[in-house]
Amino acid sequence: MRKVVITGLGVVCPFGCDLEKFWKRNLAGESGIRRVQQFDISLYPSQIGGEVVEFDVDSFMSKKEQRHTDPYCQFAVAAAKLAMKDSGLDLSKIDPYKAGVLVGSGVGGLQFLQAQYKNLVEKGPGRVSPFMIPALICNMAAGMIAIEFQLKGPNYAVVSACATATHAIGDALRIIQRGDTDIMVSGGSDASVCDLGYAGFCALRALSTRNDDPQKASRPFDRDRDGFVMSEGAGILVLEEYEHARKRGAKIYCELSGYGATCDAFHETAPAPDGNGGAKAMQMAIEDSGATPEQVDYINAHGTSTSLNDKCETLAIKKALGEDLARKVMISSTKSMIGHLLGAAGAVEAAVCALVIKNGMIPPTINYTTPDPDCDLDYVPNTAREKKVKLALSNSLGFGGHNTTIAFREI
Repeated sequence: MRKVVITGLGVVCPFGCDLEKFWKRNLAGESGIRRVQQFDISLYPSQIGGEVVEFDVDSFMSKKEQRHTDPYCQFAVAAAKLAMKDSGLDLSKIDPYKAGVLVGSGVGGLQFLQAQYKNLVEKGPGRVSPFMIPALICNMAAGMIAIEFQLKGPNYAVVSACATATHAIGDALRIIQRGDTDIMVSGGSDASVCDLGYAGFCALRALSTRNDDPQKASRPFDRDRDGFVMSEGAGILVLEEYEHARKRGAKIYCELSGYGATCDAFHETAPAPDGNGGAKAMQMAIEDSGATPEQVDYINAHGTSTSLNDKCETLAIKKALGEDLARKVMISSTKSMIGHLLGAAGAVEAAVCALVIKNGMIPPTINYTTPDPDCDLDYVPNTAREKKVKLALSNSLGFGGHNTTIAFREI
């Protein structure tokens, strides 16, 4: 089986677009959550979110392209440019048909759709943009990234709610392993911080309403958690076949070593209470890595700060590793700091895992103040820890019962 490594990382999120700053703020336990500024949030039960800041779209995309693309696509292209720059790839020296793109979105171009529906209602069908359909479909980010870099290998999108990016990265791993490509640009992007996005999630009663204290609203595994905090952004990874990366002298973060995916087949939005689907996905990823549960050092949890998710994920970890090992492994939810980026979350958290292995530091779960008897593992509360990590897992769970885990090994 061909070995796959991570050679480039690009993140666009509430901590900005600079990878070094992103990592430092994670380790410092800072929060990127604030009262929403993009639209009038005063009538919504949840009024807080993780908005992308310090983002100059002109640095990544022309004015013409901006006019016919949704922010989710703009974030994805920006993160891809950052990841490609980080990878140091010389595109003139690669076979474009051996390089592909697999980038998904949980929701797609919601803001563009919202604006065009307003045009339809207020001005009539003749005023709807001819770019509406391309702007809203979930595969357009992958398409635009391919156009930008002239990557002509496999190109498509995954759509599996909050498991999107992890599915995309896992599928990209398989594409390289079977020899279809040597390089894959993979991850996810979402930009649902808008009127319609908030209306929908508020109607689900899924969001935190801790509006008076935004930076403490996302509190995974804490007894007083009251919902997740919506965020926006993108995460992109450059994956390469190991020998391809080694021969060009690439900087290598770590190996992408395993992938597991299951479905609860239980409910549209609620996780299965037995945790079996999540546990099986973790077990599959560990086995795919050629590892054992004893070797797992760190888990970046899905950890949304919702009552059911955190309880069920804790149970799944116990079932995947066994009760004793589960109590020894270090677990953190970086959603406590930047909120939930929906379809982009798994890619941003994959970047965290790569940085954990590269740097030997584990970011904390902030806002953990009151233990929950149902969530009784080591969530690295509030303060980062120094730890050499040889094997890390990243979990993503999505509406529809999707469970995905990817594994990372020290190279």
